[in-house]
This record gives sequence, C-alpha cells and structure tokens, in this order.
Amino acid sequence: MNKHIRAFVVPVIAVVVFLAFWEWLVWFNGWPRFKMAAPSDLPPAFERHWPLFLSMGWQTLWRTVVGLFLAVLFGTLLGMIMGFSRTMRDALYPLLVGFNAIPKATVVPIVALMFVGQHDFNTVLLAFMISFFPIAVSVSIGLSTLEPEYRDILRSLGASQATIFWKIALPKTLPEFFGALKVAVTLAFIGTNLMEIVSPHGRGLGALFDSGRTNSDFPLMFAVLIALAFLGIVLYYIVVALEKIFAGWAERAPG
Repeated sequence: MNKHIRAFVVPVIAVVVFLAFWEWLVWFNGWPRFKMAAPSDLPPAFERHWPLFLSMGWQTLWRTVVGLFLAVLFGTLLGMIMGFSRTMRDALYPLLVGFNAIPKATVVPIVALMFVGQHDFNTVLLAFMISFFPIAVSVSIGLSTLEPEYRDILRSLGASQATIFWKIALPKTLPEFFGALKVAVTLAFIGTNLMEIVSPHGRGLGALFDSGRTNSDFPLMFAVLIALAFLGIVLYYIVVALEKIFAGWAERAPG
C-alpha cells in the first residue's frame, strides 16, 4: 500500500473501530442517554445545535491559535536564552518546572478575577500559559546539546555567531521544536476550554459543553468533545505538514 494512502487509511480505520467499540459499550451496559451518550446520539445533537457549533467552534479555534502563536514566539525566545547560556538555564529551569507543576485549573479563577470581563484576553492568556513550556524546553535542549566541534570549525572559518545559529543550531533544533509543537497544540486547546468552562462570561465550545452539563444533555456534551477532538486533530496535522516542509530531512524510514 502506498505510504500516503496508508497514512490516511490507518487513522480512519482506528477512528471507526473506536466509535464502534464505544457504541457497543453503551449498548452492552444498557446505559440510558442521560447517563452516557453513544456515537449514534451525536448526529442529532450536531444537527440541532449546528449554528452554535459553527460560531462557538470559531471562538475556540481563533483563541487557541493566537495563544499557541504567542507560546511559540515566547517559548522559542526563552529556549534560545537558556540554550545559549548555562547560567540562564540554571536560573530559569527551576522556575519553569515549578510553574508548570501548578495545576492550571487552579490558575483559571485567579486569571478570571484579575481581568474581569476580558474573556478573550483571559482565554488566550491561559492557552499561552499552558503551551509555551514544552516549546521552551525543547529549543533549550536542542541548542544546549549542539556539538562544540561544529561551532569550532565554523568559528575557525570566520563564521559569526548569527551564521552558526542559522546554519547549525537552528536546523538541529527543528525536529525537537516540531515535536514539542505537536504537544503544545493539544495543551493550548486544554487551556482555552478551561477558561471557557469556568468563566461566567465564557464563549466557545467550552461554554457550550458547560451548557450541556447544566441541562444534563449528554449527547450535546459528547458532541462538543468530538468537535474539540476534530479541531485538535486538524491543527496537529497542520503542524505535521509544516514539519515535513521544514524538517523533513530528519525523518527516518522505519527499519
């Protein structure tokens, strides 16, 4: 089978098997709709609330993308600082690890109270706060593990620090960067939806999920989860496509 066809068919088969197992599990246990929704219950929920899914889905998507974009900028800059300076790495790593260890659900009410009424800003901020850490760490590790022989050779040839970065350091860091970016995509969605659910003025798929929870509408709740999963998968594969363009040389064929 062609590798491009396989890359499409295998995930589709996995999703179909997962949905079939989910449907069977609900049927086998005899769970009523108010306790657990089955995949067959979701199309009516999507049809009934389709305008809301479009508007709320867009709200969630643009906030997540903006938060992720800011996380990429800040995380890359912070990673470069730590990667090129051992002193800064030793100083900042404990702070970053400690910050990342704090459950972000506990940060949500603090941010919401600090910036009352600024829902868009709050949501983007939380998406950013959750997703920048893996990017900063991956860039830092990629730069700090750069072989000194490469730098010495280029310096002996008269290369500047900027040339060393663009010719050696940046290409070496790209595989780690895109690996971290794949993780950051899902984390950004988590941050966005935490704020949308908790904020009293929340908008987006998180607020739609909370509406379903309030009304015990399990089909709507699970439909929102499926919509979130779909958006996450789309962004993930956009990152995969960018990785193939900019760091495809690092991909190893399976043995």
